[in-house]
Order: sequence, then C-alpha cells, then structure tokens
Amino acid sequence: MNINIFIENIYKNEQLNNIGLNFEIDEESIYKNVKKISDYLLTNKQIYNNSCLNNFTFETVTFDIVLCNNEEIHRINKEYRKKDSATDVITFALFADSSDDEKFVFDGEIQLGEIIVSLEKIQEQADENNITFEDELYYIIAHGILHLLGYDHMTQEDYNFMVEMQNEAKAIVI
Repeated sequence: MNINIFIENIYKNEQLNNIGLNFEIDEESIYKNVKKISDYLLTNKQIYNNSCLNNFTFETVTFDIVLCNNEEIHRINKEYRKKDSATDVITFALFADSSDDEKFVFDGEIQLGEIIVSLEKIQEQADENNITFEDELYYIIAHGILHLLGYDHMTQEDYNFMVEMQNEAKAIVI
C-alpha cells in the first residue's frame, strides 16, 4: 500500500519564536515521521480490520496535514464545530465520515481527509505535560490519523484503545 501525505505549513517560522519554539519546522522530518506512524497504524491488523478501509480494494491512501496557529484553528473550530476555542487538532475525515454509497476509490486511491494541527497548542500541551514538542506533535498526529481511519473515543474503551495506539505509534519516531 502506498501512502501519500501532503503537509502544508501555514505557520510562518518567524512566528514560532513567539510561542517559545526556537527552531524552524522541518517539514521533511515531519513527513518522514508521519509516514512511519501511518505505516505502523495501517499495517496493524487490528486497526486496519476495524477501520473504514476494510473491505475496499485500493493501492494508495492519501491525507493532508495543515500546520497552523491557535488563531487559525480557533476560527476553524468555531466555524465547523461551533466551539469557540482553540484546540490541538481537528480532523475532517472525508472517507470515514461518508455514507457507504458515497465512499469511492478513484484510480486505486482513497482520500482519507485532512488533519489540522495547531503548533501553538501543541507547544502549550507539551509544556503542561512536561514532554517535548515532538512527543506531543506525533501523539496528536497519530490521534488525527486514527480519526481519519474511522476511530472515535465516545466510550472509555474506545478512548483507551486510541491512547494506546497513539503511544505505540509515537514511540516509533521518538
């Protein structure tokens, strides 16, 4: 299976100093690590068999990651989720959230959707939890990928499963 990941960083690197990040975002490194996380999650039979991909024939899955700040994710959260606050991640799961008759594979490819991540919120949470920015970033990206695959955390059991998978996936790159 091929995995296409498109990363868009709308957060200007010069703005990173304002949130305490003293480095530039290395999109190539993020891409490589997200690819490893995606490979891990998609080759895990338990995850795959219970995902929105099960029973479909395809060669490639594609998804987007947008890196932004609190202001932008707040705007998106308010507009699309009617929540008037910044959050760490928002996912738009195109394939998983479509009805069965709307799910389609075009030229062997499935478009999973989009993960929007606030780098500012990631740094805040990393500071609160006394972990590295990278730890929090990849934990949250794994969370977003699981949502794109159709997972949710409406029950404590589902929540515990997602946390376990996020920690396992993050451990591959940290």
